[in-house]
Amino acid sequence: MPPFKTLMLAGSTALLLSLTPLASHAAETELSQQLAAARQEGSIWTAFALNRHLNPFRLDIAVEDGRARLEGRVESAVQKELAEQVALSVEGIEAVDNRIEVDAATAEGEPPGLVQRLEDASLAATVKSKLLWNSNTRGLDIQVKSQNGAITLSGHAQTPAAKELAGQLAANTDGVREVFNHLSISTADSSASEIEVAAEEAREAISDGWITSKVKASFVYSRNLDALNIAVSTEDGFVSLRGSVLSSAEKRLAVDIARNIRGVRGVDADALRIDG
Repeated sequence: MPPFKTLMLAGSTALLLSLTPLASHAAETELSQQLAAARQEGSIWTAFALNRHLNPFRLDIAVEDGRARLEGRVESAVQKELAEQVALSVEGIEAVDNRIEVDAATAEGEPPGLVQRLEDASLAATVKSKLLWNSNTRGLDIQVKSQNGAITLSGHAQTPAAKELAGQLAANTDGVREVFNHLSISTADSSASEIEVAAEEAREAISDGWITSKVKASFVYSRNLDALNIAVSTEDGFVSLRGSVLSSAEKRLAVDIARNIRGVRGVDADALRIDG
């Protein structure tokens, strides 16, 4: 490791030792807000899909800090206002940045299948959650969109490896049929970002219960695992897996998924047997 980076990491380590419980609380609060935003986006998508006046139109939704941004096109100002009111009706949405354009020439055509619209909303929220739970992708600036089971990732990653991992997490999500990984690589502030991530890791006080729930959910979301046959428990950040899988490849996947959940310090899979 270069001397300069060693000094930087040493300095950051000293800083981490002085962090207070308030900093830990702030980190957990930030994560909760990000996960809430993903759920709220899914709720707005669902509400639009169930509304016969809005479901013919393809509208884009993004949520941050209780503020929803709406984009796309509708035929009338009434539909634009309706979309805003529907978004405001979702719990936790306090404001709407309504960028929807009104174009009378917009053809409604046949509305997308309701089931597919709901699945897309769920898929986008699921992939976002997986990226936030993973210790290697949670800090990346990634936007997720889903259309007919195809996931599009846009935004920035710090390394090609981080970009590839984000694509793999999306592709391994049950229900996703293909992934368009449009993440750009931005390495300008990678060193500073590494220190920031290390600092965040040290000040977080992630509970064992949180880890267990996210490992279980990640197993359920995986297309290549039978989550019902895997039991998960966590103690002091160490995850124990027991039960059965069909192959050594499934066992390695289960261990990898668990190992990369934020806050996990180690994984014991000795009790996870292979029955295939």
